[in-house]
Amino acid sequence: MARWDAILSLPVQNPPTLEISSAELVWSKVEGWHDKLDRVALIPYARVDDFVRGESNNKECPTRFHVEARRRRSPSTPFKQKVDGILEYILYWCSFGPDDHRKGGIVRPSRTTYVPKKKNAGRPNTKRGCICHFIVKRLIAEPSVALIIYNDDKHVDKKGLPCHGPQDKKAAGTRAMFAPYISEDLRLRVLSLLYVGVSVETIMQRHNESVERQGGPCNRDDLLTHRYVRRQERAIRRSTYELDDDDAVSISMWVESHQNLVFFYEDFSDSNPFTLGIQTEWQLQQMIRFGNSGMLASDSRFGTNKLQYPIHSLLVFNLDKKAIPVAWIIAPKFSSLDAHRWMRALYNRVHTKDPTWKLAGFIVDDPSYDVLAIRDVFQCTVMISFWRIRHLWHKNIVKCLETDMQIKISRRLGWIVDNICRHQGSMSLFEEFMEDFIDESKFMDYFKATWHPRIGTWINALQTLPLASQESCAAMEFYHNQLKIRLLNEKDICVYQRADWLVDKLGTKVHSYFWLDEYSEKDDFARYWKNEWMSGLTSWRKALKIPDTDVIMEDGCAKVTDQDKAFVVWNTGSMLSICNCSWAQDGNLCEHILKVLSICRKRGSILPSVTLFQYHQALNNMLHCPPFDSFIRDHAVSLAVSVQKQLNTLLDKESDQTVMDPNEKRIIIDIPQEWFKVVSTNRDQDLVSKKRVINDILSEDDNGCEDRNNSNDAPGCASAMNDIADQEVVDHGIARNGKLFESAGEDSLPADMDVDPSSTCVNPPGLDPVDDTVSGDAFQENKERGLATIGNEISASENGALPNDKIEENISDKGGRDCAMDVDTPSSTTEDVKHCEIHQNGVNEVPRVISCTKDADSHLSPPSTVTPAQPLALDTGENSGTIKEDVYLGSNT
Repeated sequence: MARWDAILSLPVQNPPTLEISSAELVWSKVEGWHDKLDRVALIPYARVDDFVRGESNNKECPTRFHVEARRRRSPSTPFKQKVDGILEYILYWCSFGPDDHRKGGIVRPSRTTYVPKKKNAGRPNTKRGCICHFIVKRLIAEPSVALIIYNDDKHVDKKGLPCHGPQDKKAAGTRAMFAPYISEDLRLRVLSLLYVGVSVETIMQRHNESVERQGGPCNRDDLLTHRYVRRQERAIRRSTYELDDDDAVSISMWVESHQNLVFFYEDFSDSNPFTLGIQTEWQLQQMIRFGNSGMLASDSRFGTNKLQYPIHSLLVFNLDKKAIPVAWIIAPKFSSLDAHRWMRALYNRVHTKDPTWKLAGFIVDDPSYDVLAIRDVFQCTVMISFWRIRHLWHKNIVKCLETDMQIKISRRLGWIVDNICRHQGSMSLFEEFMEDFIDESKFMDYFKATWHPRIGTWINALQTLPLASQESCAAMEFYHNQLKIRLLNEKDICVYQRADWLVDKLGTKVHSYFWLDEYSEKDDFARYWKNEWMSGLTSWRKALKIPDTDVIMEDGCAKVTDQDKAFVVWNTGSMLSICNCSWAQDGNLCEHILKVLSICRKRGSILPSVTLFQYHQALNNMLHCPPFDSFIRDHAVSLAVSVQKQLNTLLDKESDQTVMDPNEKRIIIDIPQEWFKVVSTNRDQDLVSKKRVINDILSEDDNGCEDRNNSNDAPGCASAMNDIADQEVVDHGIARNGKLFESAGEDSLPADMDVDPSSTCVNPPGLDPVDDTVSGDAFQENKERGLATIGNEISASENGALPNDKIEENISDKGGRDCAMDVDTPSSTTEDVKHCEIHQNGVNEVPRVISCTKDADSHLSPPSTVTPAQPLALDTGENSGTIKEDVYLGSNT
């Protein structure tokens, strides 16, 4: 019993890596059989496959482990509870053993039926007597834990000599130099190319050319054979999705044979509907990579009109800000938003791989989504995306109305939504809209039948949840169109009513297209590209490539020249602008609209975006509501220090991966000195007083501490700010080569788009979330208060159109301060320092001031700054004198 007491007292090790190798574990010696000491370790049973892969990918001696022996006790079999009882026993052995087929080698008596081939082609000398093996035991006492016994960890034969790999001199020139099978990456590449229609000959031709360019085989993947690829092609060609005439039975059979792809399955019952969650190993890796401290988005209603079961997609955003599907949930329409059951299973699956995985924010596209379930499971911010409703409105406006009426109705709807998001409107605005445009019967019939019953739910969501940025909307819209092209392209539309066809195509062809989107050498197969291969940049990224000089503003519209073609954008600066390009005519958010929107915000001709307004509102609430408990205030200060250090470490890592732009600058917030330091690469450091900026903000706020507190409490705000100023809470950054480190920029990201390369959708690595920084109702409290722009209501004219001069007058009068926050400074000169204060006059006279924040639409994550959730991710801006808005402030509610 002493042996098992020692084993069960060992810690369960779970390294936060995709693969586990023996070098990453701490091994213990315990008493074994025949007075020997066993080398043992405990890991989660669900990660045994990760350990096998990690050991197979040993750099010193690459190999592959196979199951040599297995004993399994059925869970239904009655057994006696005992400490050394075993539910499962698996013996993994290096594939170069245990038999030795070399000349003079030893073959076990049970393997005497082996007949050597006349030609040793294919896998010559595969069995070379390697004794490396380990045992995995699943104990009755701890079914969730795997005991690994690894006594023979050296790849040698019984004589103690290297028998394969680079250390074996006799293996030179043979396959024994490398692992006996191709890597998982190459296997996925071959299968993906075959699924999308690339021929076997083309795959082998491209592969052989790449091997020749590098001067011959140098790893196991270089030994890919024509026979293997042909065998995979034959298996794909002979496979069928219809495993049974009954769709339900066919689905059950598919789930049974694809357990590694299913993270949740529940058949129809009296209490629960059918639900199937699909996630491949590659998708799980992408979710861990880009979702940790990043954003997860939901496309919840794909195929509601064509498919028997709609597809609910979960998306992450890669380094190019494109959406990648990391899970598909298939369920009936009425249960598509009942997410708690499968959401918990998905979260547990991810945490099994990486216990440190933490989501920063969750973007939903439907107001009836189970927001409480998201907060309960993921413990993160919940945001609302406007892309779906904007897409459908835009599509039907273009379809049902003439151009003049399209402009009027879209302008009015955009103005209504903008006011609702700023807490300046209610349901009455839509009632007036329907009365003013009652003559447009075709569109009004659609609007009343489809959207009028849902307007109340949407209004509540837009006023209680932060709005996701337009960059995320463009990415989600692009993914939606990709999925439509790649999935709904069957000639026989009857298959759309079968669930077994749907799961089979998602797991094969559709998954292959998205995998190839991330494949760097896919251009080698350009001749095979079809419509399904549609990829490229999102509308937001395309807008970055359009020069400002190609945009001309005139007569209430904008003319955009793109690739020698001219396009006209009406309702410039509106959330529902109209463009005459083909992409926008289909209801999509095109790059021309986004470019014009960025130009308008840079010039200050429109109000700041809703996301920036929400960001300011959250900061305003925090500044004017300092904690009266000194211990809570000290805790808040410590959190600021922690975030600053994390940010410095993050930017230090990113600077090694991006190209340094000598014109790039950054701001470092120094609370103890209350200065803004603008650090340029030419060592010109201009100091700007942060205290003046804060005092100006507080003095200009009409509803400051004096309005919300009694006269006796009014000094509390100022004293709280002075308390923070008197404490040393922020480091000055990480020094590099004797000077403060500099921010790295991206050549492809112009300043006018206010794009942050380290947006949270790109998964800032190593940025730990900070919990409980703002109360759960921080976003909803003081709705009547906020920035100065709240008081500047812009009322619609009686005919339903919003006059342009009304907007301009409103901005020039009182909105100038907020618009100035969107303007970037081109350089850190002494003259720029003078304009760090918030100006009272119109923004047109302010020569590109240094702003405290940037437009929230330039990021994927900024709306979470005002949400009731916890992860905190701060980013400094690319341009001088700016602080990026990628801040997650809030607490779980």
